[in-house]
Formats: sequence, structure tokens, C-alpha cells
Amino acid sequence: MTTTLPGLDVNTQPQDLTNADLHQEVVRQERLARAHAVERLRLIAEVDQRGSYQDEGYVSVTSWLRDKCRLSGAEASRLVELARRLTQMPLVTQALEQGHIGIDHARLLASARSDHPQRFPMDEAVLVEAAVSLSPSKLRKALDYWRQTLDPDATEKASEQRHQQRKVFISTTLGGMVRIDGDLDPEGGAVVITALRSLAEPAGLDPTDGRTSPQRRADALIDICRDYLDSGASPQAGGERPHITLTVDLTTLEARAGKVCELEDTGVVSAETARRLACDAGLSRVITKGLSEPLDVGRRTRTIPASIRRALVVRDGGCIHDGCDRPPRWTDAHHLVHWADGGPTSLDNLVLLCRRHHRMAHGP
Repeated sequence: MTTTLPGLDVNTQPQDLTNADLHQEVVRQERLARAHAVERLRLIAEVDQRGSYQDEGYVSVTSWLRDKCRLSGAEASRLVELARRLTQMPLVTQALEQGHIGIDHARLLASARSDHPQRFPMDEAVLVEAAVSLSPSKLRKALDYWRQTLDPDATEKASEQRHQQRKVFISTTLGGMVRIDGDLDPEGGAVVITALRSLAEPAGLDPTDGRTSPQRRADALIDICRDYLDSGASPQAGGERPHITLTVDLTTLEARAGKVCELEDTGVVSAETARRLACDAGLSRVITKGLSEPLDVGRRTRTIPASIRRALVVRDGGCIHDGCDRPPRWTDAHHLVHWADGGPTSLDNLVLLCRRHHRMAHGP
């Protein structure tokens, strides 16, 4: 089936265009889409004003739009809100219709009008002129300064409101992953972004690093949390520093078919993950009868004594993997021959590896 683009000759396909014509057509289509968006919003506003949705038994124009256009409730609500506000912003509507600004620009300007309805008509022309030359993110910043100039107290109150809205959710998914979601106020967000960027975007990126940017940020977050727990600065709970708890059969650590191999908060992990975590960890022996009845609990022992750790830091100076510049604080002590396989916890059987390269050493 052959599809043609509106505005192109019926026999012309995108692959037939020169680069210049192709780029020009993309821009033209975007402007057409913006003009169509304005027309749709005008029609929605008219339906809203007439209340004609009630003729079909709907209680609101939002529910009517959601059902008739198969939209999500959130998207239908955003369209109705913008349609209502555009009726009060003629210059914004004109700029959107002419393709000079996009829907995101219009929404930002509508929000500004909602905050200062008396002042906005006086400044609408200047703000639209700014929107024409700015990206949505830069326009948002410009509008923040506009609000601050008009009402510094309200800006401070809005900042406090954003701070009160901060939240983070952490949950384990059915697929075995841990999902993190939330919102941070600008100040807290800047701290987190800076901390993650310092590890995820090093000055000299290893050309052999095949991780994506989101993967590097995920690893950076884990490294930061692990460093905090290892630092001794975290508050104690039950007389101990917070720690992750891995329950594993000895047969699993010996690379034989094991049974139990799981983390306390997140569930089952692979045998090789257990061996990697056990390379440099505090261990408690629990002898059981069957699967769950404890018979004896031994004293905790430290796999890597502090004196050997210090010697490793002096000798290796950080991760020993070629091209890696991770300092000692971001590394684990890795047994070349795992202690579960009879390898000694001694300098000649230990090396420092960052968490990424430690995973690689235990990986397939």
C-alpha cells in the first residue's frame, strides 16, 4: 500500500525528495499540524460553550472528548483546559495557528495567564514574541522570571509548594525489577542530577563502555548508595549498619546446583550474582535442618579484613581493569579464586574491581 503526504505530488514519495526539500516538507507539515491543532481546540471550546455534549448524555465535555476520540482522561482534560484558555489569548492563538509556536508553548503561556490573569493581556505580545524564538524549556525559564518580577512572594510560596510535593516511590515489579519513580523540587533535583552526572558522565569515557546513558545513571545511583552504606555514616538499626541480606546455600557458592539464593527485599538472584556479592561481604553461618529450621547460627566473619583492604588500596590504587579510573572507594575486593572454591583471602588472590568490572568478572 502506498501512502502519500498531503502537499506532495501524488507520485512523489519522501525517498524521492532531495535533502533540502525533505527538510522543508517536514517543517511545513509541522506548521500544518499546529494549524490543525488550533482548529481542533476551537471546536472543542465551542462544544464546551454550547454544552452540546449533554445532548448525548455526557456529564462533561472532557468525558465526551475522551470517549469520542478514544483519548486518555488526562489528555482529554489537558485539551479542554487549553481550549478554554486559548479563547482568552488571541495573540497566542494566532501564533499557534500560523505555526510560529507549538502546543507546548501554548500550554506554558496558558499557565502563565492562569497565574496572573490581570497582567497577562498587557504582556501577551512580548511573551508570544519570546515564545517564537525560544524552545519550550527556555520559555518556561523566561516565564518563571516574569512571574518572579510580578510577585516575588508568590514565587517563594510556589517554591515551597514544590518542595512539599517531593516524593519517591520504590517497588518490586512482577518481572523481578525494582522500579523507582517520583518527583523532586528544583533544588533537590539539582543535587541528584549533579551527583549522578559526576559518575555517569566522566571526563574521559571509556570507549569500550557499551552501556547506554540510562544504564550509566542507574549504575551511578547504585554506586552512590553503596558508598554511603559502606562509609559508616548511615544510622544503625538493631545495633548494625544497614546492609543488604543475601541468603544462599553453600552448594550455590561452590558453583554447584543450589536451592536457596535470594536477596531479602528483592527476591531470587542468580548463583553467579551470589558469588559476586560474597566476594567482599560479611558472612553469618546458619545451619538448618531441612529448608527452614535453624539449628546453629555462627558468628559473623568478614571476608576481607580491613588490613588487607588497606593493602589492596595501596597496591592497586583503584579498579585494575584496563582503562578504568574508578578510585578505591568505588571498588570491591574480588577473589581471583573464589573463597567458596578454596581460594585464600590473601593479597595474591585479591584485586580491586569497580562494580561494573566486578560484574563482568563474574558474568558469562
